[in-house]
Amino acid sequence: MSQVLTSLSPAYGGYSIARDEKVILIKGAVPGEVVEVEIVLKKRDYATARVINVVEPSEHRVEPPCPVFGLCGGCQLQFIDYGKQVMMKDEVLLDSLARIGGIEIGLSPALTDTQWHYRKRAQLKIGRNGEMGFFRESTREVVTFDSCPLLDEGINALITRIRENIDLAGLQEIHIAGGDQSISGSVSSAIPQPVLLLLGREYDGSHFGKYTAAGAAGVAYNTQIVVGADSTCFDLNGLIYSVSPWTFFQAHWSLNKKVVALIVSELGPLEGKRVLDLYAGAGNFALPLAGQAAEVIAVEENPSAVNDGMRNIQTNAIRNCRMVKSSAEKYKTGKKFDVIILDPPRPGLTTEVVKKILEMPPDRIVYISCNPATFSRDLKKLKDKYEILSVRQIDFFPNTFHMESIAFLRLR
Repeated sequence: MSQVLTSLSPAYGGYSIARDEKVILIKGAVPGEVVEVEIVLKKRDYATARVINVVEPSEHRVEPPCPVFGLCGGCQLQFIDYGKQVMMKDEVLLDSLARIGGIEIGLSPALTDTQWHYRKRAQLKIGRNGEMGFFRESTREVVTFDSCPLLDEGINALITRIRENIDLAGLQEIHIAGGDQSISGSVSSAIPQPVLLLLGREYDGSHFGKYTAAGAAGVAYNTQIVVGADSTCFDLNGLIYSVSPWTFFQAHWSLNKKVVALIVSELGPLEGKRVLDLYAGAGNFALPLAGQAAEVIAVEENPSAVNDGMRNIQTNAIRNCRMVKSSAEKYKTGKKFDVIILDPPRPGLTTEVVKKILEMPPDRIVYISCNPATFSRDLKKLKDKYEILSVRQIDFFPNTFHMESIAFLRLR
C-alpha cells in the first residue's frame, strides 16, 4: 500500500525525512518534493520507504547520467543537482553537530571539486559467472556497467580491456588504482601505469602475463597478485607521494590536494613547532607540514602504510619527518606537541586517545572525519578545553551520501 508524503529535510545515508504518525526515511526523494512512496521496513520509532512516483518534483531533480543508477549500490544522489547535494550534506553536518555534539556553529564554505570521473581507485566485484561490476545495494548481486561516471576515465578504459580480454574465473575482487605517474624503485615520467590487486581463490594470475606475487596480513583470500606498477604515485602539491596496494589513499585526489593546502595554510607559520600526525597513512598530511615545522612525527598502525611513508620521506629528501609504527592508543607522546592532526577511521577517537590529547594538550588540533556522528561526539568531548575555530564539509564523494568534515581547534 502506497502513500503520498512531503519530503522535509535530508538525513545521513541518502535519505530524506518525512513525517506521518512516525518518522519516515525516504530513499530517492529530494527535500521539498511531494512523492508517492512504498514502505519497505517498519520499526517501532520509524519506517523506511522508497519513491515509486514523484508527484511534485523539485527544481533540483535531474536525470542521472548513469544507466544503472538505482540498480548499482555505488551511488545514491545522482538524481540531485550537485549544488543541492552540497547544501544537503551541510544540513546533515549541522544537524549532527547540534543534536549529538551540542554545538551551534556556522559552517565555513564546503571544500569541493569535480563531481564526475574523480575516483582514482575502484574495488570491483566478480560474480560467479565472471561478471565484473559493483554490488547491488544490500545484496551480493553484481551489477555490470559499460562506464562508471565517477571513475577516472583511465580506470574505465582499463575495466573495458579487462572485461574484453581476461577470463576472470576464480577471482572475487579486482582493486584498481591509477595515479599521476608510476613509480617502482625510482620515479618515472612515463605514461601512468595502474596498479591492480587481484583477490580470489585458486587463481594463478596466468591470464595477466607478468605479475608480482604479494600478500597482506589480515586479508582472507588465498591468492593476492599485484599486476602493473608496484605503487601508485601522485603529485602532492609538489611532493612525490606513492602508496602500495594495501595502503589507503584518498580517491578524490584533486580535492585531497585542496584539503592539504588548506591545512598547511591554516596552521602556518609552524617554525619551531612540533607536529604529531595520528592515523597518518603514508604521510598525506605529515609530508607537506614537514616543509614548515621543526619536527613531524607520523604515527600509523598499518605496516604497509608505514613502509610507504618511509619511502616517501626518502624520495622527497625530508629530514625532519619520522614514521612510527604504532596504534594511536599505544603511542607514547613524550615531549609536548604543538599541533596534532587527527584523521581516525569511522568509529572516531577512542576514549584512550581523547584522554591522551587532553592530558598533553597541544595548542592546535585539526580533526578530519568521515563520520558526522562520531565527529560530533568527539568534538563534544574536546570543546570544553578547546575553542572550535571553524568546521566545514569536504565533499570527497560527490553523488553519494558519504561525506567528510574538518575542524580546526585552539586551546582555550
